[in-house]
Amino acid sequence: MASDEGSVRVDSWIWSVRLTKTRSMASSACRAGHVRVNGERVKPAHTVRSGDEVRLRHAGRDRIVVVSRIVRKRVGAPVAVECYVDNSPPPPPREHTVPIGLRDRGTGRPTKRDRREMERLRGTPGGPVSPL
Repeated sequence: MASDEGSVRVDSWIWSVRLTKTRSMASSACRAGHVRVNGERVKPAHTVRSGDEVRLRHAGRDRIVVVSRIVRKRVGAPVAVECYVDNSPPPPPREHTVPIGLRDRGTGRPTKRDRREMERLRGTPGGPVSPL
């Protein structure tokens, strides 16, 4: 199940310790440049050893972990937590997140005034269109 010696691919390790839901998400994050090992952007096949620092930008949040144990297969959540030391900053409280213009279910299609108000809240440009 787990091995303490050697190295393993970074995308496989990120998936094995449950930092991402799927291995393909881990590979995509590596290819997009959202994964750094010891400060360097890495490809999915980069090897990870015990003691390496892995930074992962996932779901709008930075995760900073130090590898303490190498695992090759996906493990359960209690075992996964033992495989790294989490140095991530705490997530922002839910009340500090900006609410998106959500409408109550069953209120129907938004009026032009409602649409403009939602665009103003989101900060998207939706001003009047000038004629040719």
